[in-house]
Amino acid sequence: MATIAAPKIRSERRPDALSGTPRAHAIDRWIYVFMAAWFIAIVLVGFIPDSIMKVGMIRAGARAPFPLVLHMHAVVMGSFLLVLLMQTILMATGRKALHMQLGVIGMILAGALVVIGFVLAPTMYYQVWGGANFGPPEVREALAPVVLQVENILLLQIAAGIMFALFIAIGLRARARDGGLHKRMIFLAVAVPLGAAFARMGWLPSTLPANPASNNFYVLMAVAPMFVWDVIRNRRVHEAYLMWFPVFLATVIAVQVAWDKPWWHATAKAIMRV
Repeated sequence: MATIAAPKIRSERRPDALSGTPRAHAIDRWIYVFMAAWFIAIVLVGFIPDSIMKVGMIRAGARAPFPLVLHMHAVVMGSFLLVLLMQTILMATGRKALHMQLGVIGMILAGALVVIGFVLAPTMYYQVWGGANFGPPEVREALAPVVLQVENILLLQIAAGIMFALFIAIGLRARARDGGLHKRMIFLAVAVPLGAAFARMGWLPSTLPANPASNNFYVLMAVAPMFVWDVIRNRRVHEAYLMWFPVFLATVIAVQVAWDKPWWHATAKAIMRV
């Protein structure tokens, strides 16, 4: 009796030119090292001149000292970026075991960043709000309009904090089963808060404070080198970007809709309980 054999259906993951060893092109191995160094450069260019300026204002008595949580945020973020750079170098040079060991520190720092970020945002808000409501008359007059700006910044901070936490969680969860998704999502998570550095580059064209469109554009430009090389080498858009971009776009639209609206300012005050 004739039998009809069921066809074998095999589902295989499409090859990833940027993952695995060996990698065919030198850039395949070092693109993530470049991206980590690129992100660090963005942070330094954005924050160092701004920090020097603000330290000068503090010494002149023109603004309040930095709160402790801000120093903690700077140290943890700097440490996280350096660990990210070291992680990429370890993988580029074939030291995967050490990469995995150092990854534990990276996970701890990532979690600390989320916690500190959600402490930092209200701390900075209360500092400005307190001066605008309880400071000397000249301080209250100067800070009254700044409160509205800080409430808009709070919107950006909440959005960036949620996206960073979400994408980091996805990246860390994938670390054992999908190295390609893992490393891309870590970088896409780190890219989101880079908007804070771009906002401090006064020499860049900017839509702030009217709206945050320019910040969102610069974040996309920050990840562009990784994305473009990825598409060139793999001839497709990796799943990580297909997961990341819709969430990023939806959040950007939500922030744009809420930006500087009276209902958002009322909501921000309610969140801050003032």
